[in-house]
Amino acid sequence: MAVNPETSAAVSLLNAAAVRERAHRMLAIGLEDRLPSFRIDLGRMDDVVELVLETTRTAYPSFDVPFHSRWRHFVIDGDDRWAAVAGWPDRAARARAEFDLAIVSVFLDAGAGPSWRYRDPATGLAIGRSEGLGLASLAMFTSGAFSAASSEPLRADADKLANLDVVDLARGMQVRDDNPLVGLDGRADLLRRLGQLVTSKPDIFGSHDNPRPGGLYDRLAMRADGGKLPAPTILAELLQQLGPIWPSRLTLGGIALGDCWRHPAMTTADATSGLVPLHKLSQWLAYSLIEPLQRSGIDVTDIDGLTGLAEYRNGGLFVDTGVLTCRDAADAEREHQVSSPLVVEWRALTVALLDRVADGVRQRLGRDATSMPLAKILEGGTWAAGRRLARERRADASPPIKVISDGTVF
Repeated sequence: MAVNPETSAAVSLLNAAAVRERAHRMLAIGLEDRLPSFRIDLGRMDDVVELVLETTRTAYPSFDVPFHSRWRHFVIDGDDRWAAVAGWPDRAARARAEFDLAIVSVFLDAGAGPSWRYRDPATGLAIGRSEGLGLASLAMFTSGAFSAASSEPLRADADKLANLDVVDLARGMQVRDDNPLVGLDGRADLLRRLGQLVTSKPDIFGSHDNPRPGGLYDRLAMRADGGKLPAPTILAELLQQLGPIWPSRLTLGGIALGDCWRHPAMTTADATSGLVPLHKLSQWLAYSLIEPLQRSGIDVTDIDGLTGLAEYRNGGLFVDTGVLTCRDAADAEREHQVSSPLVVEWRALTVALLDRVADGVRQRLGRDATSMPLAKILEGGTWAAGRRLARERRADASPPIKVISDGTVF
């Protein structure tokens, strides 16, 4: 039977290599000064590399940097909340629980907005943004909020997720009139979609247990060849298995493209013309599944095969340092839809520029991609430097480009 060429074209966008290739093509067009929204000044990149090195050195003086992943947000003031949870029958059982936690937590991790805070019961601290979302989702998970069995709280069951009530999510996230969370309904809907999809694919998510997101661990363990699993394979599986849960966005040949958007500069000779894949949340999740796989005994290889994350801290780093400037200064004051060419352009340029920062950091440190992969440079790193500049320049630490979020992209 002949394969629909549009379907093949769609699948070609569901991987990290496609994200990187189109991001660098966007940068090349920008360096010819042919992009509609941004001008690029690579002369300022040395300053960015210096800032990233300084920020990394402050947090990690020996440059022994962990991966950029969700697990960093489960540590508060040196207290690793997840590490304190013990008592697993075997490494695979722990890995399934960690996959459950990481997948649910990352899907709740789109931008919280400037005013939301999670008050941590253990310390009394009010913690916002991604760290607050991480602690809130961890507390919900360990309390059994996503489990169908009260006797086994540390799991996320597909049927429980599929019937998640937004009121329960609001309670777990401490949302009130005076503590609003951007995109709450979108997050709840995303988890319900996740539950429905996992239920519908018992062969993928239920080979060793009732259907649960953590069943993806067994799927990936089977794909490990000689105990080795390339990181880009993790992303490809996430995109192909979980793609249908994203809200109705672009499809091609019947395939949901997820975090993939149109931009007029990205012309090609096939059905993917005009399309820019970014896959930010899925790559954030892929990074966050590396450590559970490693703990289970699987050697994750080609970690640099994943790309930098097209989100507002990394992207803000390049705007706040002047590497990127809006052609129309008024664009810095307007709000922009995620699907707008300006935001798509900004995000793609961010991915390509992160590769250049990584090259510069490694050159300065005399390190290679194996000892200092992009995942560590993001953590050390670009994300922290972007946040630092936002705090210094704007009272609410908001990004320099205003994006209207639905709770499922940023």
